[in-house]
Amino acid sequence: MKISDNFFGIKISAMGLSLQRKRMNLISENIANTNTTKTQDGTPYQRKFLVVKQDKTPLEGADYNPNGLQGGVLRMDTTNPDHIAAAPQQEFPPEDSRTGLKGDVVKDQKQGDMVYMPEHPDADTDGYVHMPNVNIVTEMVDMIAATRSYESNLTALNSSKQMAKDTLEI
Repeated sequence: MKISDNFFGIKISAMGLSLQRKRMNLISENIANTNTTKTQDGTPYQRKFLVVKQDKTPLEGADYNPNGLQGGVLRMDTTNPDHIAAAPQQEFPPEDSRTGLKGDVVKDQKQGDMVYMPEHPDADTDGYVHMPNVNIVTEMVDMIAATRSYESNLTALNSSKQMAKDTLEI
């Protein structure tokens, strides 16, 4: 077993922390641009969000092999006919967790509201201003969710770190 195998859980938690940090940065940018009616290209600011998807590139240490078992397969045998039958053999960790995640920034294509403000410098000939499609309430809810996800990943990271530390003390 390689030393890097012991830190597989830490790598996954760190990946989650990184994605939630990116998500928080986008939410902060959206909130900061709630009233930006004209960007460099002359259009109102468009809300951005993070789309997380699986990256097919294997993580370093992806040949994870718990307890040094051949092929990473955990077997469960029954020794008595009264025992519950063994579940189908599964690899640990699941194949999907052997690859990473990546987040792509996507602009929300939904149009923002048009507000009647004839005195605004960006108003059209009828006095309407095209506003950004940012809803501050949605952004605050997303911020709370991102914060909770970040805290959960941090707790998982600390647990993995403590297990690695306890392993060294054995």
